[in-house]
Amino acid sequence: MRKSKGKMQGTRDIKKGRRDRGMPPVSQYLQVFGEGDRVHIDVVPSEPSGMPFPRFRGKTGIVRGKQGDAYKVEISDGKSTKMLLISAVHLKRA
Repeated sequence: MRKSKGKMQGTRDIKKGRRDRGMPPVSQYLQVFGEGDRVHIDVVPSEPSGMPFPRFRGKTGIVRGKQGDAYKVEISDGKSTKMLLISAVHLKRA
């Protein structure tokens, strides 16, 4: 059987050492960020929707707008800049 290469591959042990279990508090879902705010990408493993690709975990970016319930976050990845769509539960103020 060949190995899975899906979006969630290798995410079983994200933040394994932390004692935060279960779903995050409702206030984390209802965070509001303005355009130009600096945010850290902090993945919550119990909420798969709106989760960024694992490469961008721990990066800091700038909110450039909103699309639906998600935020457009611009980060620099090497020499290029990338625009990510991330839900509010995976973001923290920088």
